[in-house]
Amino acid sequence: MSEIPKLLEPEALINLLSDPDILIVDLCNDALYSRMHIPGAIHVSPKELMSGSVPWTNKLPNEEQLAALVSRIGLTDDKHVVVYDDEGGGWAGRFIWTLDVIGHTNWSYLNGGLVAWHNEGHPTTDEVPAPKAIEREVTINRDPIIETEEIIAYLEAAPKTRDKLQIWDARSLAEYTGEKVLAEKGGHIPGATHCDWTSMMDIRDHMRIRKDALEFLASLGITPDKPTITHCQSHHRSGFTYLLGRLLGFNSIRAYHGSWAEWGNREDTPVEQ
Repeated sequence: MSEIPKLLEPEALINLLSDPDILIVDLCNDALYSRMHIPGAIHVSPKELMSGSVPWTNKLPNEEQLAALVSRIGLTDDKHVVVYDDEGGGWAGRFIWTLDVIGHTNWSYLNGGLVAWHNEGHPTTDEVPAPKAIEREVTINRDPIIETEEIIAYLEAAPKTRDKLQIWDARSLAEYTGEKVLAEKGGHIPGATHCDWTSMMDIRDHMRIRKDALEFLASLGITPDKPTITHCQSHHRSGFTYLLGRLLGFNSIRAYHGSWAEWGNREDTPVEQ
């Protein structure tokens, strides 16, 4: 198989639909998948990407949960995974982050997802394929993950050390400023830079990533040369910003999977407004 780019255009996927080494994974909502999906795509419900464990139900599932997921969909080491959703990349990005966490870096994101695929006339089906289930164990690689305590330690470090880290807040501006509060505390992590995830999508181009994404981020001060943390409320929207960072060469990007659901509800976390 020739090398498949990380950012895959719909017309390039057409020639891969019958390739046995390709696993297409659909992260659309459950009802939409039952009506329409890319031929051969295996569905993963977004709720399978979250632990469901209190108090932070949005965090990464444990190894047993992840092993059950990859076993169900037949994800073997040799598969190249093509991932898409119907919303511009949030859940697709969260799944790709999960793949990075289990060490499966052989993946591509379908640019524009089902929106671009369908709007540009490519085939869809309601036929649900039977996954080739396997038995597989997984090990969590913590390199793509950051926890609350690590961020607090960064914030408490000397200013010179803090300047080496950038925090990308992917929520809405109202959440970032504290005008809209979805936790005990409103506002943002001190020093975080705001860039709403939706601002990085081009609606006129069927939800593809905007072509000037790198330049736009640089205008906000978010650049690939710094270690980067990204988060939102539940690490759904920041699934996309993590993915975007990976595509744009942010080689040291980590996702704060606790996100504001954890930061905004803990008593020991500092907040700016």
